[in-house]
Amino acid sequence: MENSSVRELIDCSGALICARATSRVLLLQKSDGKHAGKWVLAGGTNHSNETAWQGLVREIEEEIGFFPDVKKTLPLEKFVSSDSMFNFHTYFCLVEDEFIPKLSEEHCAWGWFDLKQLPKPVHKGLDLSLHNRVIQTKIQTIIDIIDNL
Repeated sequence: MENSSVRELIDCSGALICARATSRVLLLQKSDGKHAGKWVLAGGTNHSNETAWQGLVREIEEEIGFFPDVKKTLPLEKFVSSDSMFNFHTYFCLVEDEFIPKLSEEHCAWGWFDLKQLPKPVHKGLDLSLHNRVIQTKIQTIIDIIDNL
């Protein structure tokens, strides 16, 4: 008899895409589902045969129509749920300039935002990460280094 309570690991990846020229980040607004109306990172669920990075590249291409010319990528955070059945890998992806995404039906809006002036409502997990002092320090350090290049 099959055990229906066995769950599989959900492994996701998201990109905090930051434009070097403006230090603003790209967020997308979900159009439907349980996160409808929320502002989120480009990204999503990785396929079982993908690494976190491979899944992220595929998801970005699906959600914004192409993979931007990323100059530098740094792992920012890996969130693991208390039951270890959900992982979310967040990457900081640096692009030179802001660009116009070609949204899939999954999203209804997009924008480039200053990290201190984000739109509302932001996805709860993203909001928690962006208000985490360690993550804030990492992001600010990266932006400071970028500004001095």
